[in-house]
Order: sequence, then structure tokens, then C-alpha cells
Amino acid sequence: MTSIKEKAEAARIASHELAVLPTEAKNAALLAMADALETGLAEIEEANAKDLGAGKAKGLSPAMLDRLLLDRGRVELMASNLRDVAALDDPVGTVISEWTAANGMGMSRVRTPIGVIGIVYEARPNVTTDTAGLCIKAGNCIILRGGTEAIHSNRVLARLMSEAGTRAGMPPGAIQFIETTDRAAVDELLGLAGLIDLIIARGSHRLIEAVTEKSRIPVMKHYRGLCHIYVEQSADTRMAIDIIENAKANRPSTCNSAETALVDEAAAAAVLPALAERLAEAGVEVRADEKARAIVPEWLPATEEDWDTEYLDLILSLKVVGNFNEAISHIRRHHSGLADAIVTEDAAVAERFLALIDSAATYWNASTRLTDGLPFGIGPASGINTDRVYPRGPMGIEEMTGSKYIIRGKGQVRS
Repeated sequence: MTSIKEKAEAARIASHELAVLPTEAKNAALLAMADALETGLAEIEEANAKDLGAGKAKGLSPAMLDRLLLDRGRVELMASNLRDVAALDDPVGTVISEWTAANGMGMSRVRTPIGVIGIVYEARPNVTTDTAGLCIKAGNCIILRGGTEAIHSNRVLARLMSEAGTRAGMPPGAIQFIETTDRAAVDELLGLAGLIDLIIARGSHRLIEAVTEKSRIPVMKHYRGLCHIYVEQSADTRMAIDIIENAKANRPSTCNSAETALVDEAAAAAVLPALAERLAEAGVEVRADEKARAIVPEWLPATEEDWDTEYLDLILSLKVVGNFNEAISHIRRHHSGLADAIVTEDAAVAERFLALIDSAATYWNASTRLTDGLPFGIGPASGINTDRVYPRGPMGIEEMTGSKYIIRGKGQVRS
């Protein structure tokens, strides 16, 4: 079996060729990968059945099993995302800015591939295809290390893409997959500074902390998504209920689903009974504070732990707050910095919320479920960076590049 270091060395060699590969060749590789996923559907479903069977035996929650599931619709969506990436403008070589220096040198700053990217992630097999597609289009080679839960699915997906892309002109070694589920493999990967330029970490708090502590390579963290919806007293009741239901129930296993709703005390009597009815219809369990339960007694009592829990399930914590400042204080104390929203008809209050809440995506009258590359109009995303350093938010095609300066002189020297 090829060692992890040998995979990284092969990716490094491939990265030099991929960095200058014409756009047409990269697009051809991506389209071939998309076709391969669709023609390989039976093989993908067979592998996925093994992962689902193992997950059920381990007692994974329905939400986690949903994250693992690959059926025809999801595979076709993965293929569609690859075609969408092929249709995007190629960022490599794009001039970000240009000017003439005082000494007459022609200066330009251009987008360049990062090089070799390693990604350590859990569950969600679509991460395998989305991230690989974005990396290839941006001129980056990728080393994939998925979680044990999706090992069979990821192995097949990576192989189908690698083989199809290489046949279409992608340099061999551009897509690498770490076959072993041994945790020591992650430690080895994180020690390959000089061969790998960036690590993307996607998964649980525990995974991201472990990767960050052990890595000798810069880490971009796709952290947990403890998202809030705050219903301010002037909010349109129907809009507030629609947004909360969507943010919680549309696909609760995703990081951009809402985990906590905050409702102004002045709006609680009007909002909560109708909200309770809608959430019950959607199968959502609500864990609420005493003020909320005084209005809707059938809701379960919330504990302090609930305010810090990312359920990734049809469970919502709910708190009645006395005013705007209390809502801001609660969100700042408990959110993860991924996405938070306010529902209000007061523009001044909304703008204050957008300024005070420092999340990667902060919303006024919209669902946190929109936090992704496609709704943002930037194409598929490889993750959502919650760090306060660039690039924050959904990592689309441009965010998968770095930059360099190109200088054209006429003999200038420094005095």
C-alpha cells in the first residue's frame, strides 16, 4: 500500500503541472468526473449500503445516517455540482489589482493555486466530491482523509473521480485518498509540512481541536454551526415562523441549521403558539425556558447545556428574551460564529444586529440554511470557514486560491 508520505509526494509533483493546466483541460476532467459518478451509481450505492449498515449497527442517530446516505438524487446532485464548478470562471491567473510603482515597475497581484491541500473530515460523502472539484478547478491537488463512517463510500467516490479525471488529462496523483481509518494516519498527514500547504478540517469540535493542536501545517477550520434566529418585537409573525421552521427542519443534520431561537418578550404571545403548531407539524422537539413554557406548556424544559448544544437533529432550544441587548448577549455567549439571523421590520435595529454579531454570515430576515456557496451565488463550497481570518464564510472557488505579485521592470535596482 502506498504510504501517506508517498501520496503527498505524488500530489506535490502533480501540483506543478496542475497549476498551469489550461482551463479547458481542467473543465474536461471535471465533466468526466461528473459522468463517472452517474455511471458508477450502482457501485456507489453498494459501498454506501455498507457504511449505512455499519452506522446502524453502531447506533448512529437518524440525522447522522441521513448525512451518510447516497441515493440516486444525491449522486446526481454531486455530479451536477461538479458540472457547476466546470462552468465557473477559472480564478487562476486573474488579476486582483495592478498599478505602476513610483520607480516605474509594473505591479500586479494575481490569483494562484495554493498547491496541495489536505482535508480531514467526518461523514458527509458529498464533501469528497465538492472539495475535490473545487480544488482541481483552482489548480490544487487534494489529499482526502474522510471519517470511518463513510470509508466505503468515500473510497469509491475518490477512485471514480481520480480515474476519470486522469483519463481526461488531469495529472496523475492530483486526487489522493487515504485508505486507512487508523487515526495515526491523520497525525502523519499533519506532519507533512513542505509537501502539503493547507489543511482543511471539517467535523466535530473534538476533531478540529485535535487537528489544530497536532498540525505543523496551517489549518482552515470548518467549525460547528450553533446558529441562532432572533425574533425581534417588530418582526412579521408569519415570516418569523417560516424562517425558524426552514432553518431548523429543512435539513437539520447540516451545520447551517438553527439550534436556538430567541423571541422578544413583547412578541412572544403572538409568535409562540403559532410557532409551536408549525414545529409540531414538522416533528421538531422544542426545549424552552420557563417564560416560553408559560405560553406553550407542552414544550420540554431547557437546561443550561441546551444553549451550547449543536443538535444536528429535529430539536430546537428556545428562549424568551427581555430585549435586544439580552438577545445580543446570549448569542455572543453561545454561538459558534458560523451564522446568526434577526427577523425584524425595524431597519435600524437590523443594521445594529448585523454590526454587533460577528459571524461568518449574519442575516436580516432570511434563514441560516442559506449559508452555502450555491445560495450565495459563488458555486459549490468546500466548507464554511468560521475563523476570523480570510477567507471567512463559504469557501468557493476564489477562496481556494492564494495570490502572488508579478513585477515587470526595466532594470530597476534598490538604492
